[in-house]
Amino acid sequence: MEQLRQVEGPEGPIRYWLTRKRVKNLNLRLDSGGEIRVSIPWNCPPEQADRLVRDKWPWLRRGLERRQAPPPELLPELSRPDCLAQLRQSLDRVYPLTQPLGVAYPQLKIRAMRSQWGNCHWMQGYITLNTALVRCPPRLRDYVALHELVHFLHHDHGPGFYAVMDALMPQWRQLRQELKPYAALLR
Repeated sequence: MEQLRQVEGPEGPIRYWLTRKRVKNLNLRLDSGGEIRVSIPWNCPPEQADRLVRDKWPWLRRGLERRQAPPPELLPELSRPDCLAQLRQSLDRVYPLTQPLGVAYPQLKIRAMRSQWGNCHWMQGYITLNTALVRCPPRLRDYVALHELVHFLHHDHGPGFYAVMDALMPQWRQLRQELKPYAALLR
């Protein structure tokens, strides 16, 4: 059963929905409608949830602001062959950065994906890029293509992965932030 709670935050009252569940940890999320939701274990005092919401208010505020911001201007949808051509151009632009590191040119596959912009199948030698990327600016496509290429060197998101990203595309963190407003394309 959900309970509507309110805590005093640094900028005034913050309302959120509290649910007790069979969970081990406190879970905080901002749902698609902009509602703040917290799940807590059965034996957890609600004051812990209040404290979590207060402590995470800067993160919550940024998420709420993103949802209220006007959506980015989208490039037009393309046919599947044109989509493949555009995404191959991105791969071609960034591949020379990884080639000296021993990355073989991968096979490129495309498909519509709901939760990710791309993925790397390093053992099979191919990457998959989300067809929705063609509606994003080319610099963001290039960032995603490079991200997947770097996974041929570092299969996880550990320090080595980020060190290579920093060396090859120092502005990648900014590009990742620019990509976030396009997340609606994933749904």
